[in-house]
Amino acid sequence: MLPPFPEGRPRSFDVTVHGTVFADRARHLAGLACGSTLLLLPDPPVQAEPQVWVHLASGEPVGHLPDEVGSWLAPWLQRGGHANAEAVRVHGADAPSWRRLVIHVECAADADS
Repeated sequence: MLPPFPEGRPRSFDVTVHGTVFADRARHLAGLACGSTLLLLPDPPVQAEPQVWVHLASGEPVGHLPDEVGSWLAPWLQRGGHANAEAVRVHGADAPSWRRLVIHVECAADADS
């Protein structure tokens, strides 16, 4: 059973992925296309301000969600929530780093919904 979803938060949304230029993560963008499946993984619960990391299906990290989203989504995921993500826009080095990858997120519905 899923934990209660954070009140007032969207279950379905598009969001930019940040941090793609660090640790040579940008190299992964060339292999992505619209519709590519991505994984969303929260930081471990010991983090003071956990983030939600975006990974390729093969496991390599691509970046993280903005703090405004991670601050509520990470705790829900840590408690057993589940979300699916896919790429909806992929741009190269000609775009600002924080706009190079836009993903669509679908959070699983509670059994009571």
